[in-house]
Amino acid sequence: MKRRKPMNRSENMARVKSKNTKPEIFLRKLLWHKGFRYRLNYKKLPGSPDIYLLKYKTAIFVNGCFWHMHENCKSSSIPINNHDFWKEKLERNVERDKKNYKDLKAMGIKVVVIWECEIKKMVKDEKFLEDFLHLKLNEFLYTDK
Repeated sequence: MKRRKPMNRSENMARVKSKNTKPEIFLRKLLWHKGFRYRLNYKKLPGSPDIYLLKYKTAIFVNGCFWHMHENCKSSSIPINNHDFWKEKLERNVERDKKNYKDLKAMGIKVVVIWECEIKKMVKDEKFLEDFLHLKLNEFLYTDK
């Protein structure tokens, strides 16, 4: 991995968006074309889900593998520089996510987490896309959990 100068890294991190990321936009378009209607970044719910399907009481989070420490994912690693800071920061993100998911479930809202790497696979492989959507959507939208 190429090391960056502190100023370059800072500029890079400042460019990271929290809303309207490419994976989110891909998933939103896909859901829209499948007939699902939703609200974006619904602030009335814990964690402000990226997508909230009101009709199905389902919150969808599109998580970046790095920022949310996706287990067993090559994109999820703690930077070597300032390791303790990053480890603590990323672990706080994971703990906050767990609390938000628990709170949503207590409210009777189903939680779907879709990872950045899964969306990248969907973009490249249409068969994976159909299988993945069938599994995720049917499991959470059409059953009581």
